[in-house]
Amino acid sequence: MPRPTNKQQLLSLSDENYFKIVVLIDSLPESVLEMVFPFEDRDRNIRDVMVHLYEWHLMMLRWYGEGMAGKKPIMPAEGYTWRTTPELNQAIWQKYQAMSLETARLKLNASHRELQSLIMSHNDQQLFTKKYYPWTGSASLGSYFISATSSHYDWALKKLKRFQKSF
Repeated sequence: MPRPTNKQQLLSLSDENYFKIVVLIDSLPESVLEMVFPFEDRDRNIRDVMVHLYEWHLMMLRWYGEGMAGKKPIMPAEGYTWRTTPELNQAIWQKYQAMSLETARLKLNASHRELQSLIMSHNDQQLFTKKYYPWTGSASLGSYFISATSSHYDWALKKLKRFQKSF
C-alpha cells in the first residue's frame, strides 16, 4: 500500500502492519523466539526489534506531548541529532538488553494503541497539512506518525521475515 495520505489510511496501515508483526511472531516455534539472528545486525533478536519500535513510540509520544504543549521538542532525543541516529539506535539497543521478550511485547502493544488513539483524535487537515503545528517544522504531524508506526513496522517486518527464512 502506498504511503498514507489521510487518517483512515494511516490508522489502517498502521494496524495492518502491526498485526502482521504479531502474527509472524506468533507463528514462530517457541524454540526460536529468543534465538540470536544468524545475520549481522544491530538488532540481534526479536526482542531487540520490538524494543526498538517501542522506544521510537516513546520518543514520538514525548515529541507530541511537548509540541502540543507549545514547546519545541528535542528531536530525536537529548544528546542526539538526526545525523547521529545510528548512535541513538545503538543506545536504545543497549538500554533494553535486560528486558524480556514478553515484557517487550506488552509494552509495544500498549504504545501502539496509544499512538493509534492520538491519530484518531485528529482530523485529516491536522494530520496531513504541512506546518499545521509549529513544532513539526516543515513536515506534517501525519508524517511523524507514519514514521513511528506503519513505515517503522515495514522495517521490522522485513527484518523478522529475514529471520524466519533463516531456519
